[in-house]
Amino acid sequence: MTSKKQLKARIRERMAKTGESYTTARTHIVGRAATPSDAGWRFAGGRSPASAAITSILVNQGVTVSEPLVFLAGGGIGAGYILWEFRHDHSRHVVMGFSNQWQYYHRSMDRTLTRLGVPFEQHTTGGAKAAAARLAAELDAGRPCVILPDRYHLGYWGLPATLDGHGGHPVVAYRRDESGVYLDDRGHAAIHIPHGTLDAARARVGSYKNVLHVLGEATLDEAALAGAARDGLRDCAEHLSSPSDSFSLPAWRKWARLLVDTRHAKAWSKVFADGRGLTGALLSIWEGAEPVGMDGGNLRDLFADGLDESADLLSEPGLAELAGRFREIHSMWHDLAEAALPADVPEFARIRDLTAEIKEGVMADGTAAAGRTAEAAGTLWRVRAAADASFPAGDPATLFADLGKRMGAIYEAERAAIARLATLTR
Repeated sequence: MTSKKQLKARIRERMAKTGESYTTARTHIVGRAATPSDAGWRFAGGRSPASAAITSILVNQGVTVSEPLVFLAGGGIGAGYILWEFRHDHSRHVVMGFSNQWQYYHRSMDRTLTRLGVPFEQHTTGGAKAAAARLAAELDAGRPCVILPDRYHLGYWGLPATLDGHGGHPVVAYRRDESGVYLDDRGHAAIHIPHGTLDAARARVGSYKNVLHVLGEATLDEAALAGAARDGLRDCAEHLSSPSDSFSLPAWRKWARLLVDTRHAKAWSKVFADGRGLTGALLSIWEGAEPVGMDGGNLRDLFADGLDESADLLSEPGLAELAGRFREIHSMWHDLAEAALPADVPEFARIRDLTAEIKEGVMADGTAAAGRTAEAAGTLWRVRAAADASFPAGDPATLFADLGKRMGAIYEAERAAIARLATLTR
């Protein structure tokens, strides 16, 4: 028991220090583990919630496919920046979109599955009772489903009531029993959610209320994967070449400018003039850009892995060269995250440690970690509240200038890389 606790502590420490995902941190410490399972369901892990959910179902069907190629089929990476200001608790939160069509769940799922040639059905049921009956019928028939519940209502992330209805990410429901449903959320263990809790979580957000995707039996040969990769890469290049400063690459340029602007209503110097809510905003940058958060991080490394696989599938060595550039860009995002929430500030270090502890618990032990993740979450939100009320790192003007410079460099690097991708996929 002591050895297991020490291992978990080492993994959490590495996650907090490097921002790595649970799987990556664990692999660095103990090597690759055997594939865990529950009642015949194999946990495939994964990085981006949507592509990981699809990959997990396909892998459990016996299909040989990687998450990077599934991610590419959906259009690969995206871009987006929104700074939310919430009056009810005086919080600020940065939303960064890192995958193609990140703001349109239905469109993303449909495009990915269609390009892969995977048959699927999508159901959106108005009433909770009917939605629960549909999910139960699919699971009883042995068909796992991709669902999109609200994170707060699921409970296992330990979120406060102020985040009720803020949304969630796709997970796989793969079996049920009399008391609840078992979920796969990219981890190594089952997450068991009571029926009533899951029903409430699925019904909470109106734009995708009770949505459910059922995947049919798939056959993916090399030609199908090559076609899906080619179409996804072309979509990526076209999408990120658009002029939108909310949902395409110009969003990064806009953000870079707002970090140093002094006149715009959404300039950081104005929004955070009193320092309130700044710690939470910086945390949302760190856990958004790094996989230690609830999502998959900036995903440029996942995209690079897909480019490497596509280089062979499409006989285009230029894609492998471009993969190296996106790994460099991934490092630029990591450096930005480190600059946003530096570990040498004690309050920030504590926040990072607690965030990593929650993620490690969910990924490693699922429901079995509920007690310790809840305790860590309670502490996290108390520490956050204190740091949000009184910014602990001095005058943020220098920080804003540094982040603005870094964002400008990321924008230029990604713009050049996407221009190169466009030439390779014509």
